Amino acid sequence: MPLQRTTWSTSKNAIIVDVEATTAIRQAEVLAAKRMIERSLERFDLYPSRLLGDSGYGSAEMLGWLVYEHGIEPHVTVFDKSARTDGIFSREDFTYDHAGDVYRCPGGKVLTTTGALVNDGATMLYLASKRDCDQCALKSRCCPKQASRRVPRSIYEGARDMARQIAKSWEGRASRRLRKKIEMLFAHLKRILKLDRLRLRGPNGARDEFILAATAQNLRKMAKLIPM
Repeated sequence: MPLQRTTWSTSKNAIIVDVEATTAIRQAEVLAAKRMIERSLERFDLYPSRLLGDSGYGSAEMLGWLVYEHGIEPHVTVFDKSARTDGIFSREDFTYDHAGDVYRCPGGKVLTTTGALVNDGATMLYLASKRDCDQCALKSRCCPKQASRRVPRSIYEGARDMARQIAKSWEGRASRRLRKKIEMLFAHLKRILKLDRLRLRGPNGARDEFILAATAQNLRKMAKLIPM
């Protein structure tokens, strides 16, 4: 069974706070990240103001958990597959009106929703009027094979928008630089501590090996931080 280590560390001094062995799939890593954040709060009263991570932690549900449940700023790349490459308008071409809770299409028409949740129980559909679409000159670039255009919106879209705005800001650029500092931990674990290949068997063995390696990494880091 392929195993992956998920690490939770401080961005200032790159001290590893927690580590957990997981299977090498995105859902398991996300669940491990949630558990480590909650453990750090319970054990050390350490509450992060922001989370730095790649798109593996940028799912709508994870971003919603960070923002709505814990008030943590998501300095994370949004996991988004809505972009189109076939010349058809993508979701980002439609403008969302927060006040009216409607979308406006590139042609200026309104898409509304009933508020019903579909698919995974976390998505609302905004539909355009068939009459508006039939009369629209942009129909061939919008919904050529459908009677009218529909746009999905996650109930966590507000958190996704927040992550997108942070990514475009100065703080987002600074966070990406800090991420490189954190990722150096992983490179050191693999190259110096030889953690590119595990020697102990099974999940428990992997957990023990990760904890020992993280402890050694922290001692090495703290020796440089604490004046003699």
